[in-house]
Amino acid sequence: MSACDAIVIGAGSVGLPAAMFLAKEKLKVLVVESHASCGQGENKAAIGGVRATHSNPAKIKLCLESLRVFSSWADTYGGSVGWKTGGYCFPVFREAEENVLKSFLPIQKEFGLNIDWVDAEAIKEIIPGVNEDGLLGGTYSPEDGQVSPLKAAYEMHRVAESLGCDFKFGEKVQAITTDKQRASGVITDKGSYVAPIVVIAAGAYANELGKSLGLEIPVVPDSHEAGISAPIQQFLRPLVVDLRPGPDGRSSNFYFGQDEHGALIFCYTPSKLFVGTDHRCTSEFAPSIAQRLIDLIPRLRNLLVRRLWRGLYPMTPDGFPIVGAVEQVPGLYLAVGMCGHGFMLGPGVGANLASLIVHGKPLIDPDVFNSLSFSRGFYAGKEALK
Repeated sequence: MSACDAIVIGAGSVGLPAAMFLAKEKLKVLVVESHASCGQGENKAAIGGVRATHSNPAKIKLCLESLRVFSSWADTYGGSVGWKTGGYCFPVFREAEENVLKSFLPIQKEFGLNIDWVDAEAIKEIIPGVNEDGLLGGTYSPEDGQVSPLKAAYEMHRVAESLGCDFKFGEKVQAITTDKQRASGVITDKGSYVAPIVVIAAGAYANELGKSLGLEIPVVPDSHEAGISAPIQQFLRPLVVDLRPGPDGRSSNFYFGQDEHGALIFCYTPSKLFVGTDHRCTSEFAPSIAQRLIDLIPRLRNLLVRRLWRGLYPMTPDGFPIVGAVEQVPGLYLAVGMCGHGFMLGPGVGANLASLIVHGKPLIDPDVFNSLSFSRGFYAGKEALK
């Protein structure tokens, strides 16, 4: 048996920053991870985009905090997370997408996002070589950016260890223990650990852990595919999101950006979800995403694709994360169901959860934060900017 102040289950996009910020609050933190090292689950499948361009106030505020953490990382902690500023751009070719994006601008601005609608001429400057046929304009948020998931995981692990975090790699949590209905620790396949605070940050596997306490955590994994090209000369500053459905019916939207080394990294949201934990690549992704890339930016027709992979999106019924305390089990906290936005939400979620645990309130407005609580009605709405 080993005692500490808090146990974080998962050393990925959300668990690492949660552990780091808890340690900054002077807690003795133990992180338990089934993989052999940090960031080796779905974190390494992320494409690295970090945006506050969401339709939900809580996600906007949490991602603004993530942007602050990532963009100031080198000055605050030393080292590099591969931060690349350049914003997010949503080019628009149809009135339907124009109406949707413009309808979100008031709430995005109200909650602090620097974003606006720009005309077609501005979009042509923001996205060099964009197909001009039917281009109406689009939204642009210049303070969003891009980060290397692998560098970020390494850096957060480094800082967390320097603050006293202990990591147990290669251990799978089998159950969360309780004492008089309060969280009291975890049992793994290699040992037992005691703590009055347990944070579940286990992504797609959250519901398995919840069942050990008789809780049904509504998180279901679905599998998304992504890819990366060989490096080319830098020409694209923002990450680009095209909300139109794909012409072949395979995708509902797609998005891509150019990383700090010049490689183009890309993904799409499949029209039909691949529910489950299958990480195998499909035969349909490459030709479908290639056609979409070429249609939007014709100059990419000779792009050399270097690698494809699949990662899991831990989905909730309404498309919003579950973050905060669990009323039924005092001492238990959830940071799960990020719905594919775990990497961009991670630092914001971690910082706010640490503040909630230590100081009794999150960094952002509690009413806004509580909209992501485990006790909410999960069918009250749907995330619009996936």
